[in-house]
Amino acid sequence: MSASELTAAQRAPVYLHDYRAPAWSVRNVALEFDLDAAQTEVLAELELQQDPAQADAALFLHGEALELLEISLDGCELSPADYQLDANGLTVPHARGNVRLRTRVRIAPELNTALQGLYLSGSHEAGFLLTQCEAEGFRRITFFTDRPDVLARYSVMLRADRARYPVLLANGNPDGAGELPDGRHWARWLDPHPKPSYLFALVAGKLEHIEDHYRTSEGRDVCLRIYAEANAIAQCDHAMRSLKHSMRWDEEKFGRAYDLDVFNIVATHDFTMGAMENKGLNIFNAKYLLANMQTSTDADFAHVEAVVAHEYFHNWTGNRVTCRDWFQLSLKEGLTVYREQEFCADMGSRSLKRIEDVQTLWRAQFAEDAGPLAHAVRPEHYLEINNFYTATIYEKGAEIVRMLAVALGRDGFRRGMDLYFARHDGQAATVEDFLAALGDANKTDLSNYLSWYRQAGTPRLSANGRYDAATRTYHLQLSQQVASILLAADNSPLPIPVALSLYLPNGDAVPLRLAGEVAASGIERVFVLDRDSMTLVFEDVFAPPVPSLLRGYSAPVLPQFDVSADDLALLLRADSDGCNRWMAAQALMTRLFDADVNDATTLVAMNDGLAAAMDDATLDPALLAQLLSLPADSILAERLAEIDPDVVHARIGALEKNIAMVLHARVLARYDALSADETGAVEARAPARRRLKNRCLDLLCSRNDAAGIVRALNQFENARCMTDSLAALVCLVRAGGEPAEHALAAFHARHADDALVLDKWFAVQAARPHADTLDTVQALTERADFRWNNPNKVYALFMTLARNLHAFHRADGAGYAYFGACVQRLDAINPQVAARLAASFKEWRRYEPHRRALMQSELQRLIELPTLSPDLRDILQRALA
Repeated sequence: MSASELTAAQRAPVYLHDYRAPAWSVRNVALEFDLDAAQTEVLAELELQQDPAQADAALFLHGEALELLEISLDGCELSPADYQLDANGLTVPHARGNVRLRTRVRIAPELNTALQGLYLSGSHEAGFLLTQCEAEGFRRITFFTDRPDVLARYSVMLRADRARYPVLLANGNPDGAGELPDGRHWARWLDPHPKPSYLFALVAGKLEHIEDHYRTSEGRDVCLRIYAEANAIAQCDHAMRSLKHSMRWDEEKFGRAYDLDVFNIVATHDFTMGAMENKGLNIFNAKYLLANMQTSTDADFAHVEAVVAHEYFHNWTGNRVTCRDWFQLSLKEGLTVYREQEFCADMGSRSLKRIEDVQTLWRAQFAEDAGPLAHAVRPEHYLEINNFYTATIYEKGAEIVRMLAVALGRDGFRRGMDLYFARHDGQAATVEDFLAALGDANKTDLSNYLSWYRQAGTPRLSANGRYDAATRTYHLQLSQQVASILLAADNSPLPIPVALSLYLPNGDAVPLRLAGEVAASGIERVFVLDRDSMTLVFEDVFAPPVPSLLRGYSAPVLPQFDVSADDLALLLRADSDGCNRWMAAQALMTRLFDADVNDATTLVAMNDGLAAAMDDATLDPALLAQLLSLPADSILAERLAEIDPDVVHARIGALEKNIAMVLHARVLARYDALSADETGAVEARAPARRRLKNRCLDLLCSRNDAAGIVRALNQFENARCMTDSLAALVCLVRAGGEPAEHALAAFHARHADDALVLDKWFAVQAARPHADTLDTVQALTERADFRWNNPNKVYALFMTLARNLHAFHRADGAGYAYFGACVQRLDAINPQVAARLAASFKEWRRYEPHRRALMQSELQRLIELPTLSPDLRDILQRALA
């Protein structure tokens, strides 16, 4: 391990309570790049200003893996005695006041497999250069005060060989371009908006583009361009449409208009994250930008729309108003996820979008909250910030914003957001700033919501009802139990918005009138539970009602409601809230899982409810597909006191086969009808019909029924779109045998030249529910079309493997040993990827003793390795703590 690596691995934790304003800020920065994959030189001129209150603070600039070539202060060259270099950066001890520092450094982009800072995407001969600076990658480009509360205006000059790098892009607006001797050329970019260094970006290489234009609500004409390599540029049209829809939506819903003359997006196949919101130059993992019907599923199209919107919305929630420090990360990510979710709901089905978001929350964030990697939405400390780009920051953070929006109402939330933007435009803000703006705009105190940001763990919401026939009143007691894992001393009750309705046995909703009120006020209302418990008394209730609670999933809590199976079946049939219909179906399935599918009353209630849903011709096909789908394996596994993958597999299989058997005639008829109508169209309702059709195919194949396999093979051979082709392939591979081998070979032959489609091919095989899938995965890594240094390929195989109950959790421990060896290998290539994979072990303590011991042994082996990145060491230490 080098001295630099050793220092990084032994870094001390960073604590929120230690925050201090920067001793040195940067007003303006001028950068000049002489670009080349083998070695790039970066000249930086910084206008630095010292905080008068910290007059004794030495000038320190972060820097990692930089070769310093020259340095001067206020025009005077510095000798080695005038500055200090170490593995973390550069110190100029005698700088005082306002100074101008000039440095020139050399970096090697093609050796940068960590994909942080400036790196090469693709091969040396045909790849292109690009940057990823969030969270702390800019310090790998030049010496700088690399923290989010240091905002500066950037001028960037790019120089490179024209033939090798014909496209030169950076943040902001173009400010000239021209030719240089020896076949080189230059381009200059100016960003008029101050930004933190994590938002810096450049791209240089051989790229094609598509172009469109947009006129903002403020009258600005904006040139929109999306760049990709030549073989992918034809797949960018959907992303361009999504961008324009996002721009219009943000103007209409939040009053936010774009603020530069150009907006550029670039696709790359080598990217650790999903996408990056760099000011005016978004960089995307190609997975979330490229789409067409022959190579992309309906889910891919939805993901492109969502991620394009997310990164664009960051222009205001993250860029114009950024984070004071990384502890406030959810202030940009959680807030922007909420805005993205609302956009997607407006673009499609609000109920369906809400269900998908709740599924992600339950599957990823609730599990995270319950394990050793649990942390608050605003943690009190961290060791490696890269490991805090988590479901808690994004998904739970978005749920907190949603609760605020529910509590304030649509107009009140908009008033609050308007004030937040007005107060903090061009600033680095905190969660307190956000809550204060929302509260001040509505003349209310929202400081109690800070508790949601300070604690880890998932609160529980209990509800118990009592009907009084004599007075025709319904008494509903709501109570909360705060999370048991607290990262703050405060464990006072949380504010929990509870949206609710009451349904009579005939399916009619009750007009809601509380005791003491003169008249009823609608059939749905929101009550904020901000104490341990409260009792609501509703009058004029003419029969024992069934409560529909947490409508739209109004708070991220674990519901514990005292309702019968018949009550849940009523909600499944009659609830006007699509999310709550789905939650009722999930609750019935969960009860059956708990009872090992031996609860006759619940079984009848579920079967009758699902049959009624299938017979409802007015029901959205996509919602019906969700009603027919079981909770995720990981969610059901958490129901067991000790997770035994064999038990989970057996119970899920029995539950799936029951649904397939009881609904067989309905499922078969619906599948055949939908197949006959399939055109492969992109139009609005087609994805919903395909979602239901392919869920029906899953059920038909779940019993390895010959008729189901024949239909799957026929769908695969005659598919008119990737959605149907991939869905049939999944069914065939799950069943195994010669049809699966035939389909896998045919799929690869059709798409051998498309890297993103091959990721699907890898993932389908890694997901096969069989113990020998581990051998398949090992063989796949030896193929020429698998790349260890490509995050998409690695995630496709190994993230999928980690979710495979049969292969990852093999009783002989081979899955853990192989996976650990892969994590070890990847840590030397890309530490962020290795750390994300290692987090798959996070619930090892929840498993039955045999597997628990095997996982612990592998974790212990890994942490005792002599060389570990700080990213991986952090995950291992927290998992074992």
